[in-house]
Amino acid sequence: MAEVRLQVIAGGAVPQEPLTTDPWRFHAACVDAFVVSWRARGFSPVTIDNDIGLLERTLTALGRPAWETPQDIDRVIGDLTIQGRKTSTRREYVQIFKCFHRFLQARKAAEIEAAFSVRLVCPIDEFNASRHVGDDSPAVLPPPTPEQVGEFFDFMKQRIATARKYGPAARDHAMFRTLYHAGLRSEEASLLDKPGLHLSRGPFGKLHVRFGEGAHTSGPRPRWVPMLDGLDLVLRWFLEDVRPKFPDSPVLFADESGGSRHRGTIRNRLRYLMELEGRPTADRFSPHALRRACATQNYERGGDLVAIQQLLGHWTVSSTMRYVRPSATFIEDAYQRAVASTLAELSGKDTTA
Repeated sequence: MAEVRLQVIAGGAVPQEPLTTDPWRFHAACVDAFVVSWRARGFSPVTIDNDIGLLERTLTALGRPAWETPQDIDRVIGDLTIQGRKTSTRREYVQIFKCFHRFLQARKAAEIEAAFSVRLVCPIDEFNASRHVGDDSPAVLPPPTPEQVGEFFDFMKQRIATARKYGPAARDHAMFRTLYHAGLRSEEASLLDKPGLHLSRGPFGKLHVRFGEGAHTSGPRPRWVPMLDGLDLVLRWFLEDVRPKFPDSPVLFADESGGSRHRGTIRNRLRYLMELEGRPTADRFSPHALRRACATQNYERGGDLVAIQQLLGHWTVSSTMRYVRPSATFIEDAYQRAVASTLAELSGKDTTA
């Protein structure tokens, strides 16, 4: 099959063509529309080029339109494994294809069904998705402890006072505090907008995560996330004192051009900041580890599993449990709390008697 070329229309406009039964012509038009939608979401041209390059290679290897048989995506993912590609690399291929397929479901499903008699079902499922390495391994590294995270944020606060550019340093501090306290995915944080901050909603204020990741074929799943552990104060300070130093745009944690930051940029930025801090390699963590730390900390301090599930935007409690990695002394700590609570109750009864 000829190599698939992604044609990006100059000026960001996709001509409206009549419905065609030529699958490759229609497929190319869908890809062009997908690229335009990424521009509309505010991603930088470099980010779009990088991710669309991944999509181009995936579709070329697939050898047929994206809406056809799941067996082909199994083959593509399997070939990446045989080639020795890292799990993180395979996951990037899977994620960009899944994102494109979600776009087809949201924008093109009716046309595809009418022209090709295919009802869209995403072929990425639990049987071929590149799993998180070590999810079921007893040797998995635990998420960072509250003490480790606290040390990192202490460094970030000190850096705000000494950094050459106040705005980016203060933005980084607020962004990573949001990832941690709200348990957000990197992409969810990158797509937060200023209208999504509701500081007077509920007792703590809430974030409207409009582009929360959905399960399988459900598409984006919005949710409301409370601003716990003083996050409301951090974001109030950020809105009033920091965000005005960046170009005016709806994006909350904007880059210096006012656009959204890609999840890869956020991951690389965190790695750079921990190198700057001088943190030992063994003690470093990823944005996703901050999300797992959020789940673990809330669970260890008695948070209800269903509440943590809703906070993280998981489809099931079983997904949330995979994120929770209690500390080595969790059982002992729980035992001591239970004994102390029982003694307090008995003491109270004796007093009233």
